[in-house]
Amino acid sequence: MKKLLLFSIIIMLLVSAKKINAQEVKKLTFEEVIKLSEVQSPNALMATHRYRSSYWAYRSYQAQFRPSLFLRGTVPNYSNGFDKVYNSNTNQYTYTPKNTISSSGTLSLSQAVGLTGTTFSLQSGVNELYDFGQTAVQPRQYNVTPVSINITQPIRQYNTLRWQQKIEPVKYDAAKKTYLANIEAVHMSAVQNFFALALAQINKQIAEMNYSNADTLYRIAKGRYQLGTIAEDELLQMQLSWLNAETNRKEADMNLRDREIRLRSFLGYNENVRLELILPNEIPNLQVDTKEVLDLALKNNPDLINQQISILNAQSNVAQARANMGLNASLNASLGLSQRGADFMSTVENPSQSQTVNVGFTLPILDWGRGRGNYRMAQSSLELTQVQVKQALTDFQQNLFLDVEQFNLQKNQVAIAALSDTVAQKRYEVTKQRFLIGKIAVLDLNDADSRKDENRRAYVQALQNYWNYFYNIRSLALYDFLNRKPLETDYDKLLK
Repeated sequence: MKKLLLFSIIIMLLVSAKKINAQEVKKLTFEEVIKLSEVQSPNALMATHRYRSSYWAYRSYQAQFRPSLFLRGTVPNYSNGFDKVYNSNTNQYTYTPKNTISSSGTLSLSQAVGLTGTTFSLQSGVNELYDFGQTAVQPRQYNVTPVSINITQPIRQYNTLRWQQKIEPVKYDAAKKTYLANIEAVHMSAVQNFFALALAQINKQIAEMNYSNADTLYRIAKGRYQLGTIAEDELLQMQLSWLNAETNRKEADMNLRDREIRLRSFLGYNENVRLELILPNEIPNLQVDTKEVLDLALKNNPDLINQQISILNAQSNVAQARANMGLNASLNASLGLSQRGADFMSTVENPSQSQTVNVGFTLPILDWGRGRGNYRMAQSSLELTQVQVKQALTDFQQNLFLDVEQFNLQKNQVAIAALSDTVAQKRYEVTKQRFLIGKIAVLDLNDADSRKDENRRAYVQALQNYWNYFYNIRSLALYDFLNRKPLETDYDKLLK
C-alpha cells in the first residue's frame, strides 16, 4: 500500500512538472502590453465590429442619393376562373369565364434629390397577355411602354432625405471618433490589468522576502531567548511575525495567479502562456495645457458629437410634427410613350404619347388638436434636449479641468513615491542590522518592515495613476500629446 501511494505521488509530480515546462513564459514590458491590447484584446475586436456596423450604415445612407436600377417582373401569371363584369345594357353584373396567362417586366432607373425630396425615374416596360378563351380575335395582346419619365415632388411634407443629409455624416464622424475613444478605453483597461498583475508580482516578492526574513529572525530570536538576552514576549512576537509571513505568502501566490489569469484573458492568451511583467522605469516629461485640451475635446470628443446629434434628431422631430400638422400634398407627373396591339414589333414602332398629372393632398379638418399637440411635444423635447446638452457640456468642462490638473500633478507624485520607496528600503536595512546587534526592539523592526512594503506598493500605485490619467487625457481630446498629432488609424484596414 505504501509503495502504491509513493508511486502515485511520483506520477502526480511528474505530470505537474511536465505541465509547468509546457507553459511558455512571456516577459512583457508596459509598452508591449499596450500594443498587444490594441490588436488581441476582445474589447478592441468589439470596437472594430462596432465601427464596421456604423460604416455600412453610412454606406446604405449614401446609396439613397445614387441612381438605382431595378428590373421587376412576373413570369408567368396564370389565371383560370370567372371575372365579375358589369353590363351597361342590362345594368347587371355577369360572370364570364377567364383562362389567361400573362407576363410582365419593367426596367426602372430612379434618382432621388435630397435638397427638395424630388424623385425622378425613367421606366420601360412590356406586358403580354394570352387569352385561351379568345377564338374570334387574336388571343395574344401586348402593352408596351418604350419610355416613361416620372416625377414625384412632395409639397409641404417632411423631407426625410434632407434631414438625413444633416444627421448621417455627423453620425459617421462620431462613429470614427468613438472607435478611437474605444481604443483609448482599451488602453486604460490594459493599464489596470498590467499594474494589477505587476502589484501582485511585487506582493509575491515581498511575501517571499518577508517570510525569509521572518524565518531568519525567528531562528535568531530563539537562540537569544535560550541565552536569556530577550524576553519571552519578544520571542512570541517574532513567532507571530513568522506565522503571518507564511499566511501572507500563500495569499500572495493565490492573488498572483488570479491577476495573471485576468491579464492573460484580456490579451487573448490561453493557459499555456505564463506572463511576467517588467515595470516601466521612466515616465514621459509631459505637462498639458487646459485650454488646448478643452479646444481639442470640443472638436474631437465623440460624447460631445453625439450631443449634437441629439439636438439634430430633436429638430428633425419638430420639423416632422410641423409638416404633419397642416396641408400635405404631392405632385406626380408622368410623360412617355405607350402602345398596345397583337403584334409586338408594331407596338414598338408606332407608339403614342401618354401623359399623367395628378396632385394628391391631405388636409386635417378636425383632429381634436392632435397635430398641434404632437408639435408642442416635439418643441418641448427639443428645448429639454438643448438644456441637457448645455448642462452636460458644463459638467464635461469642469471634469476636464480637474482631470488635466490631476494629470499635471502625477509626475511629481511618481517622483515622491520613488524617493519614498528608496528611503523606506534603506531604513529597513539599517533597522534590520541594528536589530541583529540588539540595538532596537522587535516592534521597531516590524514598523520598518511594514513601511518598506507600503512604500513599494505606493510607488506602483503612483505609476498606475500616472498612466491612467495619461490615457484618460488622450481619450478626452483624441490627441497624442507626446508626438503632437491627432490620434488616427487606418479605417480601410478595419473593414478587411
